Amino acid sequence: MAYGTTSRKIALVGIGKIARDQHLPALQASDDWDLAATVSRSGAIEGVEAHDDFDAFLTARPDIEVVSLCLPPQPRFDYAKKALLARRHVMLEKPPGQTLAEVHELERLAAKQGVTLYATWHSRMAAGVAAAKSRLVERVVQSLRITWKEDVRKWHPGQEWVFAPGGMGVFDPGINALSILTEILPEPVHLVSAELEFPENRDTPIAARLEFTGNVGAVFDWRQEGPQTWDIEIETNKGSIALRDGGARIEVDGAEQKLLDHPGEYPSLYARMAQLVANRESEVDLAPMIHVADAMTLGRRITVAPFEFDKETT
Repeated sequence: MAYGTTSRKIALVGIGKIARDQHLPALQASDDWDLAATVSRSGAIEGVEAHDDFDAFLTARPDIEVVSLCLPPQPRFDYAKKALLARRHVMLEKPPGQTLAEVHELERLAAKQGVTLYATWHSRMAAGVAAAKSRLVERVVQSLRITWKEDVRKWHPGQEWVFAPGGMGVFDPGINALSILTEILPEPVHLVSAELEFPENRDTPIAARLEFTGNVGAVFDWRQEGPQTWDIEIETNKGSIALRDGGARIEVDGAEQKLLDHPGEYPSLYARMAQLVANRESEVDLAPMIHVADAMTLGRRITVAPFEFDKETT
């Protein structure tokens, strides 16, 4: 792998599906970063120094000043706090934590230690998001509808943590849509009602219906098989705008728009992290997570059929 002369050493913590699918290719293609180590109890990257204990890693490699945490949200706070106390810059996979309070604590600690904390929202980096945002500046949004339906078995195969407390359930993908919503709208909205469908054997929802101020609504579902749906459709006083495929494509009045070449969501995140570290700045926007917390507060619970990752047991 080739890196520029100004590349910084970085460690990936948590070598699971998201690290292998997204973080590793982004780092391998970047001139900003030198993947110097990994930390995981169950995975490693060929040719990269591997550790299985985070405390031991922090002691052994003080020269690695940046850590990217690709862990599930449940254990992430403890790792992030240790890294910040060791004066390492920290990049957080979304969602940035289990609760708002713990992320506020990390933000406070990063400021005290004089290091960078970056709470990432990868869907905001999708190719069509900036174009949609710029178009909405000069329009009045009359309605907005999110349809975010995917197959949890495909994207989180056997990952029980997504249905455990703190795993967020269907809001794990749904928060991607909410991150785009909070990025592109000229004026903020807030939740007014929600219906949450909980499998009778699970602690987090598998589907949700949300209604916000401003005639904004969302439907999330983790049970969709076949083609996946990640759409945001907007009606304005000057016509319609739609983001398709999670923001990768944009349509204006039904016509797909040509977009400039785009490096990809995760390469864009790591480029932003490089800027933040260079400037000793942090970026922690919790607006998407606030909507999830509000949904958990306001949501009417509906019990539905049990869910198992193994279809033969459902």
